[in-house]
This record gives sequence, structure tokens and C-alpha cells, in this order.
Amino acid sequence: MTDQTAGKPVDTRTVLGPLELRTPVITASGTFGYGQEYAGLADFSRVGAVTTKGITLEPRPGNPDPRICETPSGMLNAIGLENPGVEAFVTGKLPWLAERGVPVIANINGITVEEYATLAARLDGCPGLVAVEVNISCPNVEHGGMEFGRDPTMTERVVWAVRAATTLPLVVKLSPNVTSIVDIARAAVAGGADILSLINTLLGMSIDIARRRPHIARGTAGLSGPAIRPVAVRMVWEVHRALPEAPLIGMGGIMTGADAIEFILAGASAVGVGTANFVNPNAAGEVLDDMIRYAERVGAASIAELVGALRL
Repeated sequence: MTDQTAGKPVDTRTVLGPLELRTPVITASGTFGYGQEYAGLADFSRVGAVTTKGITLEPRPGNPDPRICETPSGMLNAIGLENPGVEAFVTGKLPWLAERGVPVIANINGITVEEYATLAARLDGCPGLVAVEVNISCPNVEHGGMEFGRDPTMTERVVWAVRAATTLPLVVKLSPNVTSIVDIARAAVAGGADILSLINTLLGMSIDIARRRPHIARGTAGLSGPAIRPVAVRMVWEVHRALPEAPLIGMGGIMTGADAIEFILAGASAVGVGTANFVNPNAAGEVLDDMIRYAERVGAASIAELVGALRL
């Protein structure tokens, strides 16, 4: 530790393009509800932002049970974007977080390009919202979602439409279920993305050999947890090398501060904690504490100065 950093607290402020957060740790969509579910369990002051459960224009019941299955070092889920719809979110979910000063990133999902744009326009200017996350990577719905995130032309089209519909900073969540994550990232930036979020779940399957049926009712599902972390770190690194100016949120199997630092060194400016929230409701805060201890140990004055500091 240098004389300049000795005795000074590590600076956790994080800049993601137009967005500035108090810490680099964000809760990932679909793993933290709408925040209120974690009241009294998580320390919201340690979180840079809460990313909401996915929101659609109309209410959705989600997929039939069973839709969650534990796997080695992870879990499969096929919730299917169950949610009460955007109006119920704006009037009944968002105010709770806004009243507590918690920055909120709204994760939006559509079947058509027009639905994405309509959602973004409805959320524009809502108190408490600091960004919109365009989910073009959900593998658990029949229409929309990952269909947009697999093709660069469609990615650019949907991002452009959302960009035209909102003044909020725009995060685009990328799918790992593609041939080239870099091509999709380039398309998202060309469409007007301010920030890239990667990765969403990997498409997977688990079979009950006694019944000869899938453990998940719809067959396939999204794999998350520590099992996917090496894939996620690799993809963050690839995108950072190709698009060094693009702010990145890295996620996929982060359980500890050491896991998070891998993403930071690979080029992410912030990290998303997801599956860990199911195991430990205060995982995000504990991950941040671990990250601060690492920065202190290596003599870094801020976590930001570690971004992309991988040595090859």
C-alpha cells in the first residue's frame, strides 16, 4: 500500500457511461424480486443498484411447474418472466424502492420491437429509476427475448427503438447462447446502448432418469451459478478487448468478492450478483466487503482502477 492510499477508505464509486453508482455491486434481474422481498435481510446501502425482476407490458403467469432445478454448482430455472405487468410495477413495486433512495434498473422484456419501445417510454421519468435494462437474452420464453439477442441486425433494431423511446441510460443484457458475443455487443452499441450487461443464463437441460422426463416442465432452462462463471469471465474479457470504451456489467456465478474481482480485472466496471442471493440474502453486501479488502491488499485507492487490469 502506498503512502497516498494508506489509511484512506477504498473509493467504491462506479461510473458506467452516464450512470454513476455508489458501489460496483448490483443485484441481477430475477434474483432479487423487486427489492421489497429482501427488506430486513439485505443491506441496501451496500448495493449500487437493484435490477428488478423482468417486466412486460401485460401480466404474465410464467411457465408451469416444475421450473427450478438444482444442478452441480448451479441451478436451472425456467420461470418464464412471471410478473404483474408494467402498470402494477410502476404503481405498486417501484415506489417502495424509490422511497428508500435505492437506485433502480428496470429490466424490460418484449415479444416485439414495439413492445420494448412502449415499455421504455412508459418507464421514462419514473421516480427512482436510474436506467433501463433491455433483456434480449432470456432463454425461457417462446417469443421475443433471446430471439432478438442472437442476431446482430435484430439486436441493433430493438436497441435503437428503445433508445429513441427513453432518456434513461440504456443497459443491454447479452446472451451467451450465441456464436460471437462480440458481434452482438457491437450491434448493441451501434443501436445506442450506453452499458452492456453480460451474461444471462446458458441454455441447459437436466433429465430425471427414473421418469425419463426433464426435471423442468418445458424441457430446457437457463443455467446459472458458479458453473457458468468461467464462460462469463471469458465473454467479458472478449468484449472488453474488442470494445474497450463500452462500460460493462459482468455477471455469472459470482458468490464471493474474489469471483467479482475476476470480472473487474477482465474489464467489467461493475458486477451483478444473482444466484448467490438465493443462498445468502446479503450476498451483494458481503461481495462488496470482499472486493474492498482485495483493493486494500493490493494497494488500490479505488475499485475502478482495477478495471481491465488483467496481466497476460
